[in-house]
Amino acid sequence: MNEKLNINCYPGHMAKTKRLIKENLKYIDIIYEVVDSRMPKSSKIIDIDEITKDKPRLMIMTKADLCDKEETNKWIKYYEKEGYTVVLINLENNSNLNQILNATEKLLKEKWKKREKQGLLNRKARVLVMGVPNVGKSTLINRLAGKKVASIGNKPGVTKNINWIRVNDKIELLDTPGVLWPKLDQKEALNLAALTAIKEETLPLFDVACYILLTLEKYYPNILKERYNLDSLDEDIVLSIEEIGKKRGCLIKGGDIDYDKVVSLIIGDVKNGYIKGVTFDRIEENE
Repeated sequence: MNEKLNINCYPGHMAKTKRLIKENLKYIDIIYEVVDSRMPKSSKIIDIDEITKDKPRLMIMTKADLCDKEETNKWIKYYEKEGYTVVLINLENNSNLNQILNATEKLLKEKWKKREKQGLLNRKARVLVMGVPNVGKSTLINRLAGKKVASIGNKPGVTKNINWIRVNDKIELLDTPGVLWPKLDQKEALNLAALTAIKEETLPLFDVACYILLTLEKYYPNILKERYNLDSLDEDIVLSIEEIGKKRGCLIKGGDIDYDKVVSLIIGDVKNGYIKGVTFDRIEENE
């Protein structure tokens, strides 16, 4: 599973985004690194250290309502040991926003003290928001601003340009388009595709749907049973796809299975949050 794939998910705007980030870095006080709590490793920008240099960084894990808390908490501890400050947040409500603001204040405390000693007035914290596509950056910004200031959508590539956004009297944000890297290993690519962080056409959709089912069978057999009424997958996974198709009425004329419809249904179940309580990255596989 460590084979690197040359997949077509690194359009020109990503290279441009990295260049613009580097150009604006001198104005930035702190980085908000946004990752999907269901894939805390696969959705972490691989070369973020190189891009952001030595800026203070707050890792914000989104979609807390959809992840497997037990597994995601292992990742939080892992990153905290690595020196990160981590906040797990459900963007469907505003309950954790103060945690973000408090952590920001704490991380910048020394910087503001230095400014005071130099006789400089404190100003708004300038925050760079970074993450792979569709991890909730725009939703996070809208929640912090208390109004819609960034476009959101349940698909990658919604944010196209970098934009300064005034949030409140304490912070202003620099929103950036989603960033990926040119080569992904198979596990990363399948996780990103399964959780819609890369465009659906990047990998064969049938492979993505099979990967979702195999992951459920391995880690969440109870969800496989509840969602698809399957105790396990057939050795020939196509037979399991057909069984789901029959049970869900994904049929074409003559009663044959509409495979495209079944595949779309499985991917849609994850994309639309019908499958909850799952974390696809495992800390044990990283050790």
